[in-house]
Amino acid sequence: MSGKIVQPTGQKRLTNVAIVRLKKGGKRFEIACYPNKVTQWRNKIETDIDEVLQTPKVFTNVSKGEFAKLADLKKVFDMDDESEICKLILSKGELQVSEKERAAQLDEMFRDIATIVADKCVHPETKRPYPVTMIEKSMKSMHFSVKPSKNTKQQALEVIKQLKETGTLEIQRAHMKLRVVVPGKSGKKVREHLRKLALEIEEDSFEDDLEMVFLVDPGCYREVFDLVTSETKGKGQVEMMSLKEVEEGEEKL
Repeated sequence: MSGKIVQPTGQKRLTNVAIVRLKKGGKRFEIACYPNKVTQWRNKIETDIDEVLQTPKVFTNVSKGEFAKLADLKKVFDMDDESEICKLILSKGELQVSEKERAAQLDEMFRDIATIVADKCVHPETKRPYPVTMIEKSMKSMHFSVKPSKNTKQQALEVIKQLKETGTLEIQRAHMKLRVVVPGKSGKKVREHLRKLALEIEEDSFEDDLEMVFLVDPGCYREVFDLVTSETKGKGQVEMMSLKEVEEGEEKL
């Protein structure tokens, strides 16, 4: 008789694991993930599901190593593809973490959000960027609370909006510098539109072709690109000369 211990089928114990839990159809389903990978998946930093899941199986209880029954999965999720069900639980489930881990995760996200805001914004008059510490201080003073389920970029845009609305900090998105070339007849119509969108025009010449260099709010880039593409049937050019126009040095308190 072999001395090897055989684990019962339907059981698999895992260690050093991040558990994501979803309650659905009166039942509890869990998946076993690698620590830190769940947030990376949700923020689209990690795109390989195999790097996130410790095993592509659905559990009823990861800690006890108990797998979900296939019949239950089919009944509740209306499918029996476990890898697809794992993705569903990963996106909609709740990450189970200790209070200490949760606090550390929220602190890290808070810093990440402040860093994104500092990177995207400037003081409206001096055009200088703010240090991250000043953004963090302003976020605290307006009692901004991090939402663990939303990605940091979305929340950074929310912070910018709130900072403006509350007047907590004089701030604006750093402007983007674009160069546009439009051939022939299309130039006149495009020029009228671009002059309305431009915050500041640096070059504006129209001989055979229209050539403009100007600053816009980054949120207008798609509008400029679509306008030039549609009016020139793809023959125009939109070149991003700089993602953000900022002055050297940081804004001081």
